[in-house]
Amino acid sequence: MPRAVMADEFGPPESYQLREFDPGPPSEGQVRVAIKFAGISYVDVLTAMGKYQFQPPLPLIPGSEASGIVEALGPGITGLELGDPVMCGGMGGQFCEVNNFRAAQVTKVPDGMSLETASVFSVNYGTAHHALVDRARAKAGESLLVLGAAGGTGYAAVQVGKFLGLRVIASASSPEKRAVALAGGADAVVETGADDWRDQVKAANNGKPIDIVFDPVGGDATELAFRTLGYDGRHLVIGFVAGIAKLPTNLPLLKCASLVGVQMLGQSLNRPAEAEANRRRTFEIGATGALVPAIAARYPIEAYAAAMQAAFDGKVAGRVILTMD
Repeated sequence: MPRAVMADEFGPPESYQLREFDPGPPSEGQVRVAIKFAGISYVDVLTAMGKYQFQPPLPLIPGSEASGIVEALGPGITGLELGDPVMCGGMGGQFCEVNNFRAAQVTKVPDGMSLETASVFSVNYGTAHHALVDRARAKAGESLLVLGAAGGTGYAAVQVGKFLGLRVIASASSPEKRAVALAGGADAVVETGADDWRDQVKAANNGKPIDIVFDPVGGDATELAFRTLGYDGRHLVIGFVAGIAKLPTNLPLLKCASLVGVQMLGQSLNRPAEAEANRRRTFEIGATGALVPAIAARYPIEAYAAAMQAAFDGKVAGRVILTMD
């Protein structure tokens, strides 16, 4: 019998259980996927704890992205065949060995991309590309300061920024994380939390103000980073793992700079054609090998609680993955 990480109520990782779970044959418009890898993000764990802004229905199998092999097709499915390698996303349902997904949640893995890469690709890189292209209107030659540069979306922003021709300055808290950011293509790194952090950023950008800030961190880092912006600077709000920031509204006025919210769900609901174009373009770039996520740790499904805690703590440099085999 296949298994799944499940709970009847929201709670910390240790409150979840590994239970027998077989979703049965796929219904009309569904695809049954034998999952091989599932990515674990901070948001996945926050959602599992019931502390995210969106709460999925209970009982819950956590997750938001995974990859695997098509095992069965429900009536009405076209464009997929048995045995196809696919990515499967959504708000829950990925931390398991097999599950049924709506066709809209399933995408064939591009040629040249591994299943492991595919399991942690679409959310991070789709967010980074949407943020920089659609929301920041990034132009080649501009400077990009990435906070949390060794995290999932931060690392993706480093690589997407380089692909777009930006000068990328990566901020990370440890030597290991800064090394990962450099390996991902960053032009320079600065030490998060250092007393002279703003001086480091200025020096890394040759004394010039920053054009774009990519901020998945929040907290005290947001105001510090906003102050590095120059005229027409754009501060992209991706998330707030360090807490929701309070930004003095005189700063955008004095700097003639913008605070810009980024949310893929908002784009999908309000501009579906733009969202689909963003998804396709991100996959096209990924298929070239220019965008490859950093994998920090791999855990078997039996060690799901430790894997979820590692992703939530944010101390690792790169992504955490659950393996099902």
